[in-house]
Amino acid sequence: MRKSKVKEEKTIALFVDGPNMLRKEFMIDLRELRRIAGRYGRVMIAKVFLNQFAPEKLIEAVINEGFEPVMVLGENEESDVDVAMATEIMETVLTKNVDFIGIVTRDADFIPVIQKVKSYGKKTVLFCVEPGSSAGLKNSADYVELL
Repeated sequence: MRKSKVKEEKTIALFVDGPNMLRKEFMIDLRELRRIAGRYGRVMIAKVFLNQFAPEKLIEAVINEGFEPVMVLGENEESDVDVAMATEIMETVLTKNVDFIGIVTRDADFIPVIQKVKSYGKKTVLFCVEPGSSAGLKNSADYVELL
């Protein structure tokens, strides 16, 4: 009996730092982001982290592009989503069978998260913009994609 060879499909979980990246000056296209992420594997998880002050139209656009909006409560419009996003990333690393963790940010606060993800044997892909992305952040990821 001959065994069939089934190509193992790689998967990626994608996490977007909404307040940091979904700004008018960057013009990030979520559909294009999903397409680029697809080079690394099938997008299994796609979440955009937003604070409670995010406009309805932005939330609608996130949903229309197949991303799950994750709302983070805060006291003001500058409320940070970093802790919620980092927690979700680590939960995914520990509980889901994914090959790549894609992080969409330019915030150096995610360097420890990237290092911890890698310590669990997962590959990391940083999706960022220039100018303004931390050199340390870019150097900590396995792969970097400029948007």
